Amino acid sequence: MKPSSKVCDNQNLGGDSYAPASPLKLNLYYRLPLAGFCLLLFFQSSFPSAISAPLFPHDDKLMHLGAYAFLAFLAARNIEQERPLFSRRTLGVLALLFAVLYGLTDEIHQAFVPDRTACVMDFAADILGGFIGTGFYLNFFHGKK
Repeated sequence: MKPSSKVCDNQNLGGDSYAPASPLKLNLYYRLPLAGFCLLLFFQSSFPSAISAPLFPHDDKLMHLGAYAFLAFLAARNIEQERPLFSRRTLGVLALLFAVLYGLTDEIHQAFVPDRTACVMDFAADILGGFIGTGFYLNFFHGKK
């Protein structure tokens, strides 16, 4: 009996054939945007907030939500490239944890910046943004290479 050549085919063993990203692509397209956005958030929160009339009540919470949704999206995108064999759940938990912990450190950092304060409601908006960004990535981009 001749062994089937399909035994060595990755797709028939239940796994997808996956070629990892080159180090250059990983750095330029996945790590750099995440690190750059983290630096932008840090830089922005290192200065006193601009005194201006809000567009609508609590517009700063919407900005926090959007920023941390984008941060979680970038984190999920990077984690999936770094560790492509992570399950959907693990990927989601790690991306959310990254965004939440970064939000926490950002609020602590703001407590030491003149004319800025750490705010629990800003942190809550960061967490909600992390959930939204992670969910968006997992539902629309996860597994599509």
